Amino acid sequence: MDRMYRVAVLGGGSFGTVIGNMIAENGHEVRLWLRNTARAAQINAERENREYLPGYTLSDYLQAYAELEQAVENVDLVFVAVPSASFREVVADLQHRVTPDTVIISLTKGIEAYGFKLMSQVLREEMPGHPIGVLSGPNLAREIAAGHISGSVIASELPEVTRLVHDLLHCRSFLIFSSHDMFGVELGGALKNVYAILAGIGASLSFGENTVGMLLTRSLAEMSRFAVHMGANPMTFLGLSGVGDLVVTCSSPLSRNYRVGMALAEGQGLESVLAGMDQVAEGINTLALLKREADRREVEMPLVQGLYQMLHEKQPVEAVFNAMMSTEEAQDVEFVVR
Repeated sequence: MDRMYRVAVLGGGSFGTVIGNMIAENGHEVRLWLRNTARAAQINAERENREYLPGYTLSDYLQAYAELEQAVENVDLVFVAVPSASFREVVADLQHRVTPDTVIISLTKGIEAYGFKLMSQVLREEMPGHPIGVLSGPNLAREIAAGHISGSVIASELPEVTRLVHDLLHCRSFLIFSSHDMFGVELGGALKNVYAILAGIGASLSFGENTVGMLLTRSLAEMSRFAVHMGANPMTFLGLSGVGDLVVTCSSPLSRNYRVGMALAEGQGLESVLAGMDQVAEGINTLALLKREADRREVEMPLVQGLYQMLHEKQPVEAVFNAMMSTEEAQDVEFVVR
């Protein structure tokens, strides 16, 4: 790139840290904002986010801040990487601290509880007029930090936003693809967390590879079916932010949602599982919201219904999983041109 950009990353978890550091390693000034003053000082002193990415050396171009006003002063772009439950609060606080042309990119894979809002919708409400985009894909932060080749999708209605984010993040081991379908990219990132819990349950119950293959494809069918009702393009789910993210999240013990499913199938209560986690498993929150919205829109989602019965109606995990996976649907692939 022909200039250095000033970038703020809001959220000091594993993904926010690794995204910020890749931008910094590309020669840009990055300010990583987190609420914990002591941890911000530790990151700056030791060049390591010891709590979330131990052993991952941070670039000197990245500095951590505990004060939001300092972190976003005169920045060109803001990446928001906070949990969906606090996304609106953080963005609302950002509103009067940046200039109107500041680009805002969501890294958050979740859905707001009130009104079933996607993060791009929250950005439009809280940051009207700003150029916005969303980034999503099969992105386990520890693998990115280890230098394994990964890819992600930047979605925006503005080509200049997708080009800019591509140039900021692209490197030998991290590839960036573009899309105009923000809703599709966001829904892929949010909904796959629900199905990752089911995949963890299936793994713990020692179901075979055939069952895994069926679970993944039926999950993809449910996701795309629901997404069309939200105005997304079902073809988006054939890409990195759809099937790519789904496969990774539903097959890796590094996925928090997958680990939740395994623990539930082993007989642990939901409360004790969540108490032992250091970061949010977004699939738990998304499940109840998704079931309610699917019921309201009359979208058929048997896998979502089954998982809801296990988690919130306390029905036997193995019995519900067996019944759910033994149910046929009339049509295999939807949206096929006849």
